Amino acid sequence: MGRLFVITLDGNFYCCKFCNTHLALVDDIMSKSFHCRHGRAYLFDRVVNITMGDSEERMMITGMHTVADIFCVGCGSIVGWKYEAAHEKSQKYKEGKFILERFKVLGPEEGNYAGEEAPAAGSDTDEA
Repeated sequence: MGRLFVITLDGNFYCCKFCNTHLALVDDIMSKSFHCRHGRAYLFDRVVNITMGDSEERMMITGMHTVADIFCVGCGSIVGWKYEAAHEKSQKYKEGKFILERFKVLGPEEGNYAGEEAPAAGSDTDEA
């Protein structure tokens, strides 16, 4: 088996909390108002150094979505999910975008995020 190619990001980025593999640039955040099982989650336009699981239908606060869990290539931890399809017209903007769970990544802010405010009403969750 060949050696895995891992992308190194320049600038301010988020990385896997467990192995420090680079995952996404701060500049690629589309929204910080999402919510998941473990707290806050961020919507990204682009992420790197991930593999995807199988697609599945998942009911979320904003309706049914087809999603695939995403895993860090460095350690195999689930770090979020990718929106493959949205069944509600108003949610189509999420298609092809990625969620990184704040609890599972480290960002340039350095610190623990337990003190962050609660997500805004209407934010998503990974399970209803």
